[in-house]
Amino acid sequence: MVRESLIHRKTSETDIRVKLTLGAGKSHVSTGIGFLDHMLDAFAKHGRFALELTCDGDLHIDDHHTVEDCALALGAAFDEALGDRKGVRRFAHAYAPLDEALARVVIDLSGRPSPNIDLGLKREMLGELSCENIPHFFESFAMACRMSLHVDILKGTNDHHRAEAAFKAFALAMRDAVEIVSNEIPSTKGVL
Repeated sequence: MVRESLIHRKTSETDIRVKLTLGAGKSHVSTGIGFLDHMLDAFAKHGRFALELTCDGDLHIDDHHTVEDCALALGAAFDEALGDRKGVRRFAHAYAPLDEALARVVIDLSGRPSPNIDLGLKREMLGELSCENIPHFFESFAMACRMSLHVDILKGTNDHHRAEAAFKAFALAMRDAVEIVSNEIPSTKGVL
């Protein structure tokens, strides 16, 4: 069963196209923000997702609209690709280190959005990406994907390492959560 989606999100601030396949494949990400591209490439690689994402955003203003709208479009792409979520593992967690940094991500594809993000980033920017927009990315993704998402940095002193460990743990947990493990809706309610 191929689980994929195509999303086109166009506003007065951004024009985003996402093609997602839940399964290994090539990825190409171009948001105009180098550090965000790096994080989404790592997410696709370690999650084993085929991801094409392009964004033409109002970066002459700042990075906020691009980051938020890319997260909303990508979260919506996962939501669409998951369909009724029949057979998915649903719950997953992962830890990922990057040198001294250690991240933990816990996921529930519950259909109920609840982001809880604690990265403890200290720097103002990572490349051209505002550190305040990194937790906002995870929050926006969780809302659009309709999932409970907990992202915590357990240790680490380098903000680049902390952020990248978070994205890698997120990839590993999403890879497990979306895996088909049965032919039933994983809920006592019968719907997710």
